Amino acid sequence: MINKLWIFLLFPVCCLSQTLTGTVVDDSTKQPLETVSVYFDNTTVGTTTNEKGEFAINYTDAIQSSLVISYLGYEKVIINDYRSQTVLNIALKPSSVALDEVYINYDDGLTRRQKLRLFRKEFLGTSIFAKTCKILNEDDLVLRYDKKNRVLYVNANAPIIIRNRALQYEIAFDIIDFEASYRYANIETQNFALDKVAYTGTTYYKDLEKANKKSTKRKREEAYKGSVQHFMRALYNKKLKEEGYEIYFNSFKVDEYDYFNIEPKEDSDFKEVTLRRKVSILYDKQYQSDIDVFVDSFLVDVYGNYSAIKGIYFTGAMGSQRIGDTLPLDYGL
Repeated sequence: MINKLWIFLLFPVCCLSQTLTGTVVDDSTKQPLETVSVYFDNTTVGTTTNEKGEFAINYTDAIQSSLVISYLGYEKVIINDYRSQTVLNIALKPSSVALDEVYINYDDGLTRRQKLRLFRKEFLGTSIFAKTCKILNEDDLVLRYDKKNRVLYVNANAPIIIRNRALQYEIAFDIIDFEASYRYANIETQNFALDKVAYTGTTYYKDLEKANKKSTKRKREEAYKGSVQHFMRALYNKKLKEEGYEIYFNSFKVDEYDYFNIEPKEDSDFKEVTLRRKVSILYDKQYQSDIDVFVDSFLVDVYGNYSAIKGIYFTGAMGSQRIGDTLPLDYGL
């Protein structure tokens, strides 16, 4: 069986800049909160509040993801309708949910070190880019392995901070859930065969000191080409062939638009995409992936953002991509 991955990504491209301002306070005391993180999910666009709890953040039409307000010890706020507002007043509530400490020392057949090794592999990946990644705060991870069902669950007490030396990003991943299930697992020999992995969370990217070097730009472009992000943008613009993609059904090359039907959505900037059957995707004549869709259709906009994220399933080269291979949504804009 091919390893599977649910890809939880949105993809955007460029336009008029707008400024969103606001204030963040404690819900009980009404006192301003300083150094609260305010960012657009899965982008490099973010800021923090000042001593008065105030913030200002710029965005363009290319930014289509949710606005995230996050502060340790408080419940995270996610805002989707910020485009209809210019000023936000946000009151954060202290977090009432604490991760169950019993899981930290829970005897599930694996040591913490062994669970960490499994988590790194399925969260960061195994590519040349992923191998340069390091999680800076592994002590914040809470890992639990279900022996009976062969599933690894991971949560965290704080956003996971990942340093990607190859792509020169520091990534803050505020994990919502992580689940890796194995079709075969032998604890004694440490032999685990992955069936599928799914994880969700909000993400903020920061450029590192060598982000503007030619070598970094070259590596980022290498990571982008052939990625889900690249594919979705090519799909929207009906430029699959021009961008190096070929579509196959039952091992035979087919016209890409015989299987992908792409129609403008009335009164919107979206296009509606229908996939007739599960197909294979060949990029650059060497990287093979499969895409299967478990919804009747999904929407894609001019920036590459797509809906029905949980209904789109990738395997193969695209399915093997992990956090260590990803770029922010505003990459290339």
